[in-house]
Amino acid sequence: MEKALVQQAGIPYQGIATGQLRGKNPLTAVQNAGKMIGGIIESWRILRNFRPDVCLATGGYVCAPVVTVCRRRGIPVLIYLPDMVPGWAIRSLSRLAQRVAVSYPAVATYFGGLYPTGKAVVTGYPVRRELLDLVGNGRLDAQRHRENRAQLRRQLAAQLERPLDASGEAGPQPLVLVWGGSQGSRNINEATWAALPQLLPHVQILHVVGNRDWAAWQAKLQQPPVDVNLWRRYHPVAYLHEEMVLALAAADLTVARAGASTLGEFPVARLPALLTPHPGVNQLQNAEYLVQQGAAVLVRDEVLHQQLAPVLLALVHDRHRRMAMEAALAQIAQPDAARAIARELSALASQHR
Repeated sequence: MEKALVQQAGIPYQGIATGQLRGKNPLTAVQNAGKMIGGIIESWRILRNFRPDVCLATGGYVCAPVVTVCRRRGIPVLIYLPDMVPGWAIRSLSRLAQRVAVSYPAVATYFGGLYPTGKAVVTGYPVRRELLDLVGNGRLDAQRHRENRAQLRRQLAAQLERPLDASGEAGPQPLVLVWGGSQGSRNINEATWAALPQLLPHVQILHVVGNRDWAAWQAKLQQPPVDVNLWRRYHPVAYLHEEMVLALAAADLTVARAGASTLGEFPVARLPALLTPHPGVNQLQNAEYLVQQGAAVLVRDEVLHQQLAPVLLALVHDRHRRMAMEAALAQIAQPDAARAIARELSALASQHR
């Protein structure tokens, strides 16, 4: 996936061999160690010709060969950690890096504190330029932000050819964006489908089902669980491409996983969230941070079926709480994160020269 995205952006791309060592059976670990050594040799050849001034790594075992060679060649390394808790690979690679950029100050403790005492620098989570443009770089006042959101909702409705701006008896209904990452989430999908009779009298739902579960949805489509008037308030799509940024900016609420992007995109978009972290990965701490800031609510994956409807409806009916969540999100938003990371890279590069 990264190869296609990098080449689409017009940036030269070279892949290297590597393999995961931790958590594998002995035979696989030995095979992957061989790939890692091969990756180090490839990285040495590539970097000898490319001669970079600085290296930016975003963690994971795939970065290990490049970071190792950069250390040996005296090339400064900046690691960016998007999550609230570093994984094993970033903890290990941070020993070879000059700086570790983090999204929020609380993460600095993992790297000896803030620079110059430790290695951490707080930059924020870089978000897409398109999202910043849609939300006025995150700097609109509360009233103008709500007016902008209403306008963006009409724009999204036109692009998707869906009546997302339809109103109920009390006026425009809140638009809830439900999604589970690029592949979708089966548990979020099934919990949402089960909750539709309770939710649709009160909200419009834009549901990004994901390509994996789209066939399952097509089968359910044969028997709508509500009458036709309510059914018009539910808008399932298999996937959103360019429209996803507009959906984030236009929605009033979201139901989502708690991947690292939630730490950057939801605050900039001022998007209150019901977060249900994916079990087994470093998402719980991301969700807990936003909850502690008053910017989200947390429902664990194992109880989502029981709690999705009541928790979401409590937010829908409590406009003052949603406004407080939006204000909290605005306080922690860092729209200049990409520029901050670029400044750190430039500073390290100038030291190398």
